[in-house]
Amino acid sequence: MEWQKLGLIFDPVILKNKSLSAALMPIAKIIDQNEGIIKVYYCPRNSKNESEVHWFKFNINDPFTIIEQSPSSVYEKGDLGCFDDSGITSGSIVNGPDCAYYYYTGWNLTVKVPMNNSIGMAKIEQEDNFKRIGPGPILTRNLFEPNSCSSPFVLYEDSIFRMWYVSMDKWVLDSNNVPKHYYNIKYAESQDGINWDRQCKVCIDYQNDSEYAFGRPFILNENEMYKMWYSVRGDYYVIGYAESVDGIHWERKDNLAGITVSENGWDSEMIEYPFIFDWNNNRYMLYNGNGYGKTGIGLAILENE
Repeated sequence: MEWQKLGLIFDPVILKNKSLSAALMPIAKIIDQNEGIIKVYYCPRNSKNESEVHWFKFNINDPFTIIEQSPSSVYEKGDLGCFDDSGITSGSIVNGPDCAYYYYTGWNLTVKVPMNNSIGMAKIEQEDNFKRIGPGPILTRNLFEPNSCSSPFVLYEDSIFRMWYVSMDKWVLDSNNVPKHYYNIKYAESQDGINWDRQCKVCIDYQNDSEYAFGRPFILNENEMYKMWYSVRGDYYVIGYAESVDGIHWERKDNLAGITVSENGWDSEMIEYPFIFDWNNNRYMLYNGNGYGKTGIGLAILENE
């Protein structure tokens, strides 16, 4: 496949008047199918490096003009001492049996390593009315996954919730005695979207010694094939691609991702956190660039598949 980059559509510079920066983990929602109005949920950071959920709207026919922005956060970090008291970053939104479910990463600062992550959930019963199901996480470290888990992507298929998430494998001290995290992509299932059966099933693993981390995956199930786009990091993030017939056993085909860093500019060092959506017989990708979203959100269109 081949993606044509259309350009930077959201520059976080416009957030300075709100004392915010960056624009991590975009999620697209088509709110007007006829006119092509797209609402993008994203997570900017405040001066303490804490992220929460905001949104902006644009017209797919004029993607470089922001129509409207949320005046404030629509979903805030958790209470002091909770798993998400240091910020949240989006995973995915899925239509469940009763309403939309929002899955996200909760950030918690620690001492010997920089952070601990767990996965949280909220229900969206009305537009932008995010309601936590409780103050705690739905997935966190356990007996067999003793470190962080994060970056959930969920599909609801045949009355089953299916989650692909990032699971931290280990921490290793590097040559400068700084903790370095290693994590891959795993799989879990749930009947209700809250209580999960996780059996440490690794879907996407390291391909060579230079790889050590994966970012939030995006999964489509179409034409009897599961397709996954994800971020994979050596020195910097790039976007990878994999396919599966069952959603559990995957074959990496990174050479088919069809998109990479630019020669210069806002996405010349890294590209990550892809989100795919379709409108008017075209397929589009939102993604972040340099600095894990520090330089903003770009848009690409699929030309050949």
